[in-house]
Amino acid sequence: MRISVVSFTENGARVAAALRGILRENGHLCSACAMPRHAGNGGLTPLLEPLESWTARSFGESDGIIFVGAAGIAVRAIAPHVKDKLTDPAVLSVDERANFVIPLLSGHMGGANKLARELAECLDATPVITTATDLNGRFAVDVWAKEQNLAICERENAKAVSVALLDGNAVGFCSDFVVESALPQGLTMAEDGPLGICVSFSGRDEPFLRTLHLVPRIVTLGVGCRKDVAPEVFEEAILVLLSQNDLSVQAVREVATIDLKAREPCILAFCEKYRLPLCTASAGTLGALEGSFSGSAFVKGAVGVDNVCERAAVLISGGNLLMRKQSRNAVTAAAAAANWRVRFGHTDDRD
Repeated sequence: MRISVVSFTENGARVAAALRGILRENGHLCSACAMPRHAGNGGLTPLLEPLESWTARSFGESDGIIFVGAAGIAVRAIAPHVKDKLTDPAVLSVDERANFVIPLLSGHMGGANKLARELAECLDATPVITTATDLNGRFAVDVWAKEQNLAICERENAKAVSVALLDGNAVGFCSDFVVESALPQGLTMAEDGPLGICVSFSGRDEPFLRTLHLVPRIVTLGVGCRKDVAPEVFEEAILVLLSQNDLSVQAVREVATIDLKAREPCILAFCEKYRLPLCTASAGTLGALEGSFSGSAFVKGAVGVDNVCERAAVLISGGNLLMRKQSRNAVTAAAAAANWRVRFGHTDDRD
């Protein structure tokens, strides 16, 4: 995580310096600042701007923000910037004696609860966790979804699942993927019912009267196109081809193509809109990949390899084709993914 720390007193500066050391040692990227008169004590960055502007900038640049001082200072500073639990950074408050670590914002999706426990253990402090599922030892579907890199399609249904579990009611669970571990308390394998969770690539099945769709973000989308295809034409083609193959765009983790297309405007626009990284490979690398691919003499004559989208998808994913090469309006696409299973616990999504 990229974490920004701010402090306001001499004792706070010492705690901020300690936090910076702990966070960096634990693999986080961390910057820490203090009032100019205290910054030199721990080699911290002097805070030379108003706290309001520092907070606004940190909200956009950081995955986590830690205020060393009164929780009220943090609450007032972040109030104008709080927008959405799925996108707001984790925000914590640590008192200047490092006795308590308090998650204030994005406890689950932003990882504030997890970070609070991590810091409390290192500081010998008390993590002050207030989220109901944590306090009652219930399965937290939003935390699990984040750990497993699952897209949550319906936020209100996720809330309904949490409420049902807290009330002691059973929630159905079904999956298009192998479930290799026991279900958490409160979840039960089911094909229908009033409320349940469905894990699939499509995000469209409706086994329950109220279904929370979770989509694994594990698909590599291989693409190709004619030069200068309009961005809106490219996007429409991709979305249609994915839909025709029961693949939600939310399942896409990355886009892959040949390096000759690395600067194609329509591909770059699609990646920017859907916040997807673009991975490229040379014709030689793509051509050396073993496997059964749809070959085209015309494509080979144009770019040096008989198929771009299928080979790129398989190469980057390290998996198998889910969708073979298909075309629409001068756009080609294929999709591939590595083997994936439902696991309850934090694991990598690649086998």
